[in-house]
Amino acid sequence: MRKQIVAGNWKMNTNIAEGISLALDLRELENQFNNNVEVIVIPPFTHITEIMNALSDTNITVGAQNCAAEEKGAYTGEVSAEMIASLEASHVIIGHSERRAYYGETNEILNKKVKLALKNNLTPIYCCGEKLEEREAENHFNVVKTQISEGLFDLSEKEFSKIVIAYEPVWAIGTGVTASPEQAQEIHKYIREIIAEKYGKEISENISILYGGSVKPSNANEIFGKADVDGGLIGGAALKAEDFMGIINAF
Repeated sequence: MRKQIVAGNWKMNTNIAEGISLALDLRELENQFNNNVEVIVIPPFTHITEIMNALSDTNITVGAQNCAAEEKGAYTGEVSAEMIASLEASHVIIGHSERRAYYGETNEILNKKVKLALKNNLTPIYCCGEKLEEREAENHFNVVKTQISEGLFDLSEKEFSKIVIAYEPVWAIGTGVTASPEQAQEIHKYIREIIAEKYGKEISENISILYGGSVKPSNANEIFGKADVDGGLIGGAALKAEDFMGIINAF
């Protein structure tokens, strides 16, 4: 049975003190969380150690928002998968639409990052999703298929089974606009189908596929209620402990 997951991507928000405060708020609320949901918080790199300390002895795990496409070397400002793993972080987001759009990350680059994450026993949360113009041109299925196939489909079955996928329509990220539950289900189902074509139904049925795009407590239940939606990659609502808990408890 595949995991239900709620991951909070803090993006470039909170200073250290604010991040610790948020983590402690989550710690206080943890006994009210749905126990069947895997909860991950993903703060800025600068916060990871402090947030892990604040959440010690809880079931909340901590991930990173990105990793370098190279193992080590003269890459000023980059953070390697090995460095992240050395902090005992659990997950790393790879291919978030903001990384693709603002920093020119291609599927080829993301493929390298995925392999380095796996090599260092990190769980990649691999993001895919279309822009508004691609959706309006009814090209969203092809866009998502290309992102997944070029980024992931040279992995072995064993490697691929360790991936979490996050579908995030770019037009719904931080805009307040959310894909309808039916739109989310349609493309999550499609993602599962193309995975089944490549790796077989058993692996496809066991891969967690998250939805990302303006999820909040008021709409999470309806979205998460769809058969192929296994949770969410949450942005703004992850910055308020009560809102984040509302999403965790939306299953």
